[in-house]
Amino acid sequence: MSEEMMSYRRLVVYQHSRKYVKDIYLLTKDFPKEELFALTNQLRRAAVSITSNIAEAMGRFSDKDKLHFLEFAFGSLYETMSQIEIALDLNYITKEQYDDMEKQVSDIAKMLSGLRNSIMRDL
Repeated sequence: MSEEMMSYRRLVVYQHSRKYVKDIYLLTKDFPKEELFALTNQLRRAAVSITSNIAEAMGRFSDKDKLHFLEFAFGSLYETMSQIEIALDLNYITKEQYDDMEKQVSDIAKMLSGLRNSIMRDL
């Protein structure tokens, strides 16, 4: 496929979200084994959903559809934050790890808002 068709890859929010997915995978690799099919799996799936929905949004032709998938990306982003809070409560992660992830979530949310606002201006 041409790079033009994969324009979502050039979005800074997509690039940051991919790094966030990698960081989630690294963070969860040390979770207890009994969490593999519970919190670990849920957190990883929600993180992957962020990038997937950004890509899908940019593959849509109508701005309404784009906004719809960006809403899903927002939802998945906040879902991961909730799960990271639970991981902190269960002492699976340190406060420093929590703070780092919270900062990434905040940054990605701001970028998603900017992208959403840009699309809304075109409506």
